[in-house]
Amino acid sequence: MSGYDPVTAPDAGASVPPLEVTDLTVRFAGLTALDAVGFTVDPGTVHAVIGPNGAGKSTCFNVLSGVYRATGGSVRFGGHELTGMRPHRIAGLGVARIFQNLALPPRATVADSLLLGRHRLTRTGFVAAGLRLPSAAREERRHRERVREIAAFVGLERQLGQPAGALPYGQQKLAEVARALCMEPRLLLLDEPVAGMTADERRRTAAVIAGVRDSLGISIVLVEHDMGVVMRLADAVTVLDFGRRIASGAPADVQRDPAVVRAYLGEDGGPDGPRDTGPRTGRPGEGEARG
Repeated sequence: MSGYDPVTAPDAGASVPPLEVTDLTVRFAGLTALDAVGFTVDPGTVHAVIGPNGAGKSTCFNVLSGVYRATGGSVRFGGHELTGMRPHRIAGLGVARIFQNLALPPRATVADSLLLGRHRLTRTGFVAAGLRLPSAAREERRHRERVREIAAFVGLERQLGQPAGALPYGQQKLAEVARALCMEPRLLLLDEPVAGMTADERRRTAAVIAGVRDSLGISIVLVEHDMGVVMRLADAVTVLDFGRRIASGAPADVQRDPAVVRAYLGEDGGPDGPRDTGPRTGRPGEGEARG
């Protein structure tokens, strides 16, 4: 991972501001998916948002990235109000997201897939690129070199020439993280980054996420059902249940919180995490597509 040098990044030196979520409320046709939720992501930390399926986690992510509009409340990233802002404008502020489902072009090479993440940083105009002017060629070389550095950082440098769809599942998820890093973000939104992985793949991906925080100082908001990964990576945890925040704080403190034990971990959840992080029967709400 040493190949990724943040000093050479186009946005190097740009300060990472806090993300401040205040009284965030989202309603769908009378159903309250988020009810006055608030938390702060300190610069350069991993902040996990956890809770059972349908608790409001994905809804929260969709507001942070501009996919959904909040009914009320505020999301501020430094001096910018994100609520009501379109996704491409939020991305332009240095907010990158990976989704639960893979979204790589399967026939494109890993290198070309990662280049998609450089789009917001491209300065060459359409005509210059089409005519292959020297300025366009120079910029493309710089972007491809950056792609190589980031691929090395996540451990995919040898796969750059392979079709993205031919990679094993765990490597495809890492390629998604790498493509997000190619945006040179200041805030990274990771929606279940280790879901469906083997134990080895989970460990490898968790190491990459830790490296993003420790080496690059990027803030990370993490939604994840694997409590082992959450407890190892998170600096702070916010717990949602039925669209409301029921706990927030350091991972060890949250894990011992009686409200969390009752609503999420189960009475016998114990120190090693939840017994069951899947859907709970009989609960109202919109399901994990919105939660």
